[in-house]
This record gives sequence, C-alpha cells and structure tokens, in this order.
Amino acid sequence: MGFPCFRAIITPILPQINQDWRPPLRILAKPYIETMIQKFATTAGAIIVPHLPFQMSEKPDGTDDGATIMAKPKPKTQRPPMYKVLILNDDFTPMEFVVHILERFFGLNHAQAFEIMLTVHKKGLAVVAVLSFEVAETKVAQVMDFARRHQHPLQCTMEKE
Repeated sequence: MGFPCFRAIITPILPQINQDWRPPLRILAKPYIETMIQKFATTAGAIIVPHLPFQMSEKPDGTDDGATIMAKPKPKTQRPPMYKVLILNDDFTPMEFVVHILERFFGLNHAQAFEIMLTVHKKGLAVVAVLSFEVAETKVAQVMDFARRHQHPLQCTMEKE
C-alpha cells in the first residue's frame, strides 16, 4: 500500500529529474523522508517500529530494512462501577406512596412497582435499580426530597454493587 506522505514528497520532484537520477534520488531522499516520518510520528502520537519492510527500496529487488509507522493502541475504557438503589421499609409511609415513587422516579409500570413495594414491605428492603454513581445519587436525592416534601419518613439509599 505505501505511505501517502512519501508520494506527496517525492512525486512533485520526479517529473523534473531524468530517469537515470531516480535511484540516487531515493538514496539521498531516504534520510530526509525518515526525518519527516519521525516528525510526523511524534506529532501524531505514533510509534516507529524498525526492521519492517520500507516502501522505498535502495535495492532493485526490493529488499531493504526500514521503518513503518504503527499507531499506539487506544486505552480501553472501563465500565463505570454500578450502584444499587435500595428502598427501606418503615411503618409510616403508605404503600400507595411507595408505588407512586417507583412509577414516577424509576419508570416502572404499576404491576412492577406494586411487586417491589410488596418486597420492601415483606423483606424490609428491595433493590429498585442498578445505575451508575451519578444517576443513582440523583435518584436517591429525588426520592428523599419528594418523601420529605410529602412528610413521609421513607428511606432510600445506594450501595456499590
């Protein structure tokens, strides 16, 4: 395939030079091209790997050790840690209020919200959602604020999964 930057450097020069001068041009141009490759590689964040076939050859049979540009591997991004949003049971918050919160803030339908509300009532707590830290923190704050505004002692917490 070759490197387009080589063609961009050499191609405008070749028509001006006689056919007999092309091999010496390759020999003289190679250090300049290697310098340009090095500059390009450092600005583009690439690594120069030596001893791979070079596009422009000094030998007629095409065997020449040169350098090839290889891109640095991009670091793999990790998934954010997930957090469980929990609702705790209390003896004072009405069941319908808990169902309303689950529908409003967590997007559950009535049947799903009712099932989670019964789990909270029977077991003392239930996992409502598993979310990233920021989203879980926001949901907990919204639920707590809404419960306080309606004068209910409902507790909503989060913990790392």
